[in-house]
Amino acid sequence: MAAGVASGMSPGKPKRGGLAEFKRAFTGIRRGETIAGYLFLAPNFIGFIIFLLFPICFAFYIMLTDWSLSKQPEFIGLKNFETMVNDRLFWKSLGNSFYYTFVAVPTGIFIAFWLALALNRKMRGIIFFRTVYFLPQITLTVAAATVWRWIYQPEIGMINHLLEMIGIDGPKWIHDTKWAMPSVIIMSNWQGIGFAMLILLAGLQGIPEEYYEAASIDGASGWQRMRYVTLPMLSPAIFFVIVTSLISAFQAFDQFFILTQGGPAHATTPLTLYIFQNAFSFFKMGYGAALAAVVFIIILVITIVQWRLARRWVIGFDEDDN
Repeated sequence: MAAGVASGMSPGKPKRGGLAEFKRAFTGIRRGETIAGYLFLAPNFIGFIIFLLFPICFAFYIMLTDWSLSKQPEFIGLKNFETMVNDRLFWKSLGNSFYYTFVAVPTGIFIAFWLALALNRKMRGIIFFRTVYFLPQITLTVAAATVWRWIYQPEIGMINHLLEMIGIDGPKWIHDTKWAMPSVIIMSNWQGIGFAMLILLAGLQGIPEEYYEAASIDGASGWQRMRYVTLPMLSPAIFFVIVTSLISAFQAFDQFFILTQGGPAHATTPLTLYIFQNAFSFFKMGYGAALAAVVFIIILVITIVQWRLARRWVIGFDEDDN
């Protein structure tokens, strides 16, 4: 003790050399943890660069070129977009994409909403019914479309067979220009409605019962409780379903390719299928990339518009926080 006082050191403080050594050791540990973290992130980051970032950047480059895979890309500027303006099939496929999107999405969400209401109750076997309605969502689109292709057969298909039993002559479905797109929409909603239903069901279960009790005490009818309690409180879930459904609809490809391959007479050729045909059937890679850029712009604009409009009807939505 006396020696410590004589040397000018207090007994409760560590030596300067010991503190510096501790800092160096701590810094080394932190550096090691940082390096380990980056190593764990590296596979995902490398995959993102190779399979997402690079293809996107390369697509923006080749949309300004004429490239048929058999020769070197030739820079042509905006000529692909000039060709697009005069391309009748482009406008036809664009109209098909909008038709499919703005019919399939509202009808799908409407049905999913009422299904969610029906399944939001306590009853025996309710989990079974929820599972049954969600099962098509986890079915591969290729497998589902193959089955529906058989169901839609005019002569031996199940739907027309059932209609024939009650004296109705069924349409040709996917072989008829008038019925082909509605047929694809029916199949798509059958498969995709489970996801929207699940999201809306989760939103319904998050609404406090006290709100309904207070509305009942005030004399609100069932429709008024729906209008002033359920729909406003469910608006964040509805907004999420709308945005994701619109994006998914504009990117739909598998069901068109398997069910109709764009026919008959291009009645079911959306932009996605037209991109595939130009790029991998006609080997017009530059034109296909330009078409893909149009799809990207359309999805971006629709999403931004939805985001801007959300603050007017979505409860708790604050644009400044997003």
